[in-house]
Amino acid sequence: MRRDKQTDFAYQAVYRYMINLINEVGTEARVKLPSLRHLAERLNVSISTIQYAYSLLEKEGRVYSVAKSGYYALPIALNTPCCTAGDLLERLYVGARRPGMLVLSADEPAQLLSLDGPLLQLERELVRQYPRQLQPYSQPCGIWELRAALAARYTQSPTRCWQADDVYVGADLRGVLAILIEVLALKGAAVLVESPCDWLILRLLQDAGVRVIEWPCNEQDGLDLAYLEQQLRAENVQLALLSSTPGLPTGKAMSLADQVQVAGLLEQHACWLLENDIQGGLEFEARSCYLRDWVNPDRLMVFSTFEKVMGPEAPYGYLLSRHLSTQLQRQFLLRAFRLSSIRQRAIARLYHNGRLDQHLQALRSLLKGHTAAMQARLVEHLGERVTYRAPQAGATHWLRSTEAVDMRRVFQTMLARQVVIAPGELFSVSGLYQQHFRLSHVVSSHHSLDLVLEELARALKQGQNG
Repeated sequence: MRRDKQTDFAYQAVYRYMINLINEVGTEARVKLPSLRHLAERLNVSISTIQYAYSLLEKEGRVYSVAKSGYYALPIALNTPCCTAGDLLERLYVGARRPGMLVLSADEPAQLLSLDGPLLQLERELVRQYPRQLQPYSQPCGIWELRAALAARYTQSPTRCWQADDVYVGADLRGVLAILIEVLALKGAAVLVESPCDWLILRLLQDAGVRVIEWPCNEQDGLDLAYLEQQLRAENVQLALLSSTPGLPTGKAMSLADQVQVAGLLEQHACWLLENDIQGGLEFEARSCYLRDWVNPDRLMVFSTFEKVMGPEAPYGYLLSRHLSTQLQRQFLLRAFRLSSIRQRAIARLYHNGRLDQHLQALRSLLKGHTAAMQARLVEHLGERVTYRAPQAGATHWLRSTEAVDMRRVFQTMLARQVVIAPGELFSVSGLYQQHFRLSHVVSSHHSLDLVLEELARALKQGQNG
């Protein structure tokens, strides 16, 4: 590992080591992998470096995590048929890591245009400016420069402003959210989430024993404000997890009028808002107001990640909170996130020099073009088999079958054709969206999306119930 770090980034060497370790497993049974601390000691690198390598492997479906247990690998031989049993999310992960698979289940906007190159170039320049002996060994909540840059980014006015001390940066989004759930003591509490909701968030809440109350879109994909008011009144909801930028996976945003009404209901029932800003900056059309601009700032927290807009070289998650500072600082310290100060400085510099804004403008244009191209393909190949609302941001479409189908069967059929889609039920804890699925429109050029959509149309027809 010492030699690798001379010419390569440490996580890349760890990643290669882990790939070899997984490939050496000679069984198709579930195999537990070494813990973060064990690997850090074995390879003489930081825990955050191991965490990042594991997060890359998890995104590729090569490993998956089990709460309070660790990471596991399930090696699949080249000639092994797609598994048809077990947890649906696990089957999706396993399918996504098979050789030659076209993964249409992911949401990776930066795959079209990442900041990996500029970020690593800045990092090399900063290494020369900040020799290792001058770099702080540990800043558990993130370095000041990056926290200050984020605080400035979210500040809108003297009354709606943030300070660097209000910002907390962690190794990845999962780790940051896990800390927040712990600090808020949400076990057994009622938390209202917009629905459909990203499966990472749903699994974290479920594993923590949170009572999840879903706020689904109505049949016109609009917001049912009467339902929201009813739940806030009847369920003693302590926290609402909502997006004002276009949320996952539907890619649509609240109107200004809806934002105002939602903020009023949250204030009336003294409910905290945890705003999901993962898609922040990826809106096709610029927005001037967000839900956080209307709610009571004394009951507001915001979370996001750099990875969606910058790429995999910026995996960190972050949280903005004016409250619970002592508890949050303690939990970040206990987690021992040993993040690279140089990389954090490089990200901060992207904010300061305007490069991030230039990048976002170009990325939004590319995403908008891919969205339009995908819609044309959907009309041509799926026709009246699906309905959807045109997304306003991001890299995915949220589709609904017009006929009653067995979506698990459709999912399995497409796996057999080396294509991974995301069944809608993954985005709910109560069995909603059985007729929905998510497709990415960010696809590598060596795959024919037209042929894939033709296969999908046949799978939907074959999967019809009755």
